[in-house]
Amino acid sequence: MSSGANPGAPVPATATAGPTTFGPSALMTPANGITVLRLLATPVVVALIMLWGASWFTFVFGGLLALSDGIDGWLARKQGTTRSGAFLDPLADKVVVLGALVALVAKGIVWWLPVAIIAVREIAMSIYRSVAGRHGTSIPARNSAKVKTLLQDLAIGMCLAPPLATHQGVLDAAIWVATAMTVFTGAQYFLDGRRAAHARSVAVRPSGSGPVDGASSAA
Repeated sequence: MSSGANPGAPVPATATAGPTTFGPSALMTPANGITVLRLLATPVVVALIMLWGASWFTFVFGGLLALSDGIDGWLARKQGTTRSGAFLDPLADKVVVLGALVALVAKGIVWWLPVAIIAVREIAMSIYRSVAGRHGTSIPARNSAKVKTLLQDLAIGMCLAPPLATHQGVLDAAIWVATAMTVFTGAQYFLDGRRAAHARSVAVRPSGSGPVDGASSAA
């Protein structure tokens, strides 16, 4: 590095990003293939829960399904993220989680209320982000959302593990912890959306115009 270089300057993306196999518009990618398999496997998980409840076979099958989420994410980062993957991956997460939770409620393993809260948050946030996107506001994903999905998967896994099947208090606590994190991340995304929309309105406002009455820089 030359002595005149600025050590605090950001590194250009071309200097750090490696070559990718697929472009943003690609549809038929290995990552998307795994995501579609996750969607197709959801009815199998639901059927296993309804037939056997907590069982080692269901636990292992559901665990492999959860692990596949990390695999398709790794492939997407390695081979190139796509717009279709950005849509399908979170959709698969929600379908798998909500399908399993509804089956657990139907089987009488967990209470319906936390599952209803999770379902309302997931559906409402999907609609909110879609509407915001149509208005030109992008709401980037947060790392806390990954923690949310992990807690949901862990709670479902605990409900399917035979050694924990008789410990209802433990299962209830796990579901409520996942529910709390789900609501928390939903609030984060809502505030992020407000901030992004405000920043966009400021960016497109004609130069020299004053602040909008009642607008605040804080969300």
